[in-house]
Amino acid sequence: MDEPDHTRRARWADFLGAKPEELVPLAWAFVYFFCLLCGYSILRPVRDEMAIEGGLKHLPWMMTATFLTMLAATPLFGWLSARCSRYRLLLTVYAFFITNLLAFYALMTSHLHPEWVARGFFVWLSVFNLFIVSVFWSFMADLFTPEQGARLFGAIAAGGSSGALLGPLFTTGLTFIFPIPVLMVASSLFLGACIGCVYRLERWGRTQTIHHRPQQGEPLRGSFLAGVRLTFSSPYLLGISGYLAILTMTATVLYLEQTRLVSEYLDRPEARTRLFSTLDFTTSLLTWLTQVFVTRRLIGRFGLVAALLFLPTISLVGFLGIALWPSLAVYVVFSVLRRVGEYALSKPAREVLFTVVSREEKYKAKNFIDTAISRGGDATTAWLVTAMKSLGVTATHIAWALIPLMGVWAWFATVLARQEKRRSASPLSSASSTTESTRRTAW
Repeated sequence: MDEPDHTRRARWADFLGAKPEELVPLAWAFVYFFCLLCGYSILRPVRDEMAIEGGLKHLPWMMTATFLTMLAATPLFGWLSARCSRYRLLLTVYAFFITNLLAFYALMTSHLHPEWVARGFFVWLSVFNLFIVSVFWSFMADLFTPEQGARLFGAIAAGGSSGALLGPLFTTGLTFIFPIPVLMVASSLFLGACIGCVYRLERWGRTQTIHHRPQQGEPLRGSFLAGVRLTFSSPYLLGISGYLAILTMTATVLYLEQTRLVSEYLDRPEARTRLFSTLDFTTSLLTWLTQVFVTRRLIGRFGLVAALLFLPTISLVGFLGIALWPSLAVYVVFSVLRRVGEYALSKPAREVLFTVVSREEKYKAKNFIDTAISRGGDATTAWLVTAMKSLGVTATHIAWALIPLMGVWAWFATVLARQEKRRSASPLSSASSTTESTRRTAW
């Protein structure tokens, strides 16, 4: 006898940590993030290869260009969010990036100045991946309450990991049949599918009266530089920025050294691209398994602090390993474990931190933190590493120097988790609040 629909829904809800009435929006959010990260993951191995083709000595310049592009994009996004409804804002963002992908397809097929196209693509994708993910999680933090976020964001993040799992397989398979520019078109199709998911989630969101947010789809108003002002006027948001800055610094050190070692060990572009695809696939598979079977249970039992502390802990072990055995194998294993911890644990936990801030902070301040702060850390770290290496400092020395910083990172994780818990329990800190007292909650 077939199992009744309500029984199946109840079992799925229990497995995912959702209520039966939350399954439909959860499914659309899952598909949305799946399409988003599948579209990005198709292109990620290409970006890593473009970093090598554009010249490793130019990487600090490319990261600086990425940061400057972010600085220009942040006020533009703030201007748009002040004048567009949430739905129109998201549509504008995705239409813009789809147009960009088609433009890169035309440039790559023209074969004009391929080294400059490679550098331009590296910069563009470095902006694209942070921007679209930041906007996605802003939307999620606006749709769901803090309590829902703690239960559901792990499952939603698993949708992204599922897409990231499939993306590298698309890249590997398609490059056997089509030239690389075709990947731009494939990615744009997945971005187009995101628009349909946004439409369905926006319809659901407008039916909700949770936290008394009847105007959550309206324009945010305010200054186009509000994201910068809001970030630097809030100790809570500055704490998130500090956590992310250390995450970015350590990730950039790993990326620079791993890319250098791969370029030395493998001399063919195809071999390097497939190695990057393999690493992406392995990371995505482990991330998906962690998100499905670990994330919700870990946060549910030990709170956000456990998820936020994972990266500082694994990084302490990893940099100690590099300091003692600085080989490509150690870099690869450490990089994969760090990315799994970032996507499966740290990222969902950080997004829950934004469920207890105002709508303006969710879109404007969050976008500034996720993009400008992150890419600023990339550029600063790249130049710092380049300068230190010119003075004879080795990767081993850098690893030893980073180990004490892990204690500061762990402190940020502990304080942020405590403040999120206090804010979520306070009626003054509901997601719809925009009062100065909420923004200036003391640490």
